[in-house]
Amino acid sequence: MGGSASALPPLIVTVPIAGACVLLLLGRIAPRRLIDALALVTALATAVLAARLLAATGSGAVVTWAGGWHPGPRFAVGIVLVADRLGAAMVLLIAVLATTALLFGWRYFDSVRAHYPALLLLFTAGMAGYALTGDLFDMFVFFELMSVAAYALTGLEIEEPEAVQGGLNFAVVNSLGAYLCLFGIGLLYARTGRLGLPQLSLALSQRAPDAVVLIAFGLIATGWLVKAAAVPFHFWLADAHAVAPTPVCVLFSGAMAPLGIYGVARVYWAVFDTVLPAAGVHRMMLVLAVCTALLGTVMCVLQRHIKRLLAYSTIAHIGLFLLGLAALTPEGVAASAVYLAGHAAVKGALFLMAGILLSRYRSLDEVRLYGRARRHRVVGAAFVLGGLMLSGIPLSGTGFGKSLLEESAHSVPLTVLVIAVSALTGAAVLRVGLRVFFGVGRPPRPASEADETTGAHETPDADTPPGRIPVTMLAAVFALLSAGVLSGLPGRFGREVAAAAAQFCDRIGYRDRALTGAVPVQSAPDLSWTLHGTVLGLVSAGAAVALALFGIHLRNMLGDNDSRPAAVAAVRHGLHRLHSGHIGDYAAWLVVGCAAVIGLLGVG
Repeated sequence: MGGSASALPPLIVTVPIAGACVLLLLGRIAPRRLIDALALVTALATAVLAARLLAATGSGAVVTWAGGWHPGPRFAVGIVLVADRLGAAMVLLIAVLATTALLFGWRYFDSVRAHYPALLLLFTAGMAGYALTGDLFDMFVFFELMSVAAYALTGLEIEEPEAVQGGLNFAVVNSLGAYLCLFGIGLLYARTGRLGLPQLSLALSQRAPDAVVLIAFGLIATGWLVKAAAVPFHFWLADAHAVAPTPVCVLFSGAMAPLGIYGVARVYWAVFDTVLPAAGVHRMMLVLAVCTALLGTVMCVLQRHIKRLLAYSTIAHIGLFLLGLAALTPEGVAASAVYLAGHAAVKGALFLMAGILLSRYRSLDEVRLYGRARRHRVVGAAFVLGGLMLSGIPLSGTGFGKSLLEESAHSVPLTVLVIAVSALTGAAVLRVGLRVFFGVGRPPRPASEADETTGAHETPDADTPPGRIPVTMLAAVFALLSAGVLSGLPGRFGREVAAAAAQFCDRIGYRDRALTGAVPVQSAPDLSWTLHGTVLGLVSAGAAVALALFGIHLRNMLGDNDSRPAAVAAVRHGLHRLHSGHIGDYAAWLVVGCAAVIGLLGVG
């Protein structure tokens, strides 16, 4: 590991923080375009540094001991940053999404003060630090940094009551999760006297696991799973997405929520792999994965508020990411990583296109927007393509990840679950695209708004007339869609992800690289498209198209809630009551979920 490479991890964290400070200093005197340009250049510089870091990890994880400390023969003092291939790739994804969000916002906002791009850069720094640190307490610190920035970005429009409420729900639920996580970290420190992930791995490998260690992992996992919006910790996510500025949603769905899954995986494989019984960890991840995928899918299909629909789709796919981890194999981790990358690109593009609709038509209601965006056929075609990619169509990143996930599951019921989630969430997006941009189906009948959030009376992030869409906004959309396609092409990408997953799951290799500098040798699984995966991808995409057309026909027939079958209406009403928006309800579910996580880990 060269000296220049070891400087990259701290630079990736400090550059966006320094950029945010400069923006705040210049905010009152510099013109808006200069502020936007500085923010964009800072995000782009962070992406370039992340790309260099990813290239440097090809010869082994890049390790940086902060403050000049170095591990001794008996113990290690100091804070360590460890960038393996998967961690560096995660940072690159974060930086690219931040860059596209700032590019889209260049002509999206009518007026934006310096604190918006400054918060976005701080958010980026927090997520990057969380992905790179090799210290458990520092993970918590960076977790809090990205959380505080995210709360502020969610409630950016403080004059809007909905924004304040969404930000408050987000802040309270995630703060409660953070407290549980901190308690778990405290238990581990009391048990081992260590906070670094490599040091914890070494300490726990020298003693038999006990209930305290198991509970500590359960509490830490709960904190990260709250950020991931896994069921039953998911309630805050749709509320936050509905009110946050649209470019921010790109980072929420594409990076922040998946980082919660990444955090659980990092702590497990760096510290607890072979320490805790694998059966309990598998059971916990599998149960949460299935519940998250199913509930997210059902809620996604029921929405007519476009940003909420996309947010619940994210929850459903978080379940699929967890399903890959539940296999507890490098193949499962690789499948989740490919799926995560493809999903981030596609979902980011879909949110940006929702932002275009909001800025031009002051609405995010699928029903009220019926046929109104016919003039934007290019955007409509891109939206439909996004829906097909979300359904797992071959030669897309989501399709490749879906294929790998089906292979790693080694279970027919789980394969059916993956196909169903992909097809139904893709169908919901296709339904919106076909109705809004192409006017497919008959004009919808009026529907009651008493029992659902429709998005009919949204305050746009920008008050832009329905004219020509700025090229910067289109460039951001098509850049993300292109990335979603490229991540699904056969070749080097699959081999690199396979090697990254093998490195990620090597607990001893991670520990030895950080403490002694040894470069472990790992064998990587072979990742490529298969005929079986291609056929199932086509089946999933075809099912999504059929379900979308059926959904359009059904919604035209049953536009009024009163005309819906009683059983369907009862289920819909019950689900909406479950997602009440009351903080006390969400806190109660968090406690139930934490108990369930620890119970599933400890049973048997």
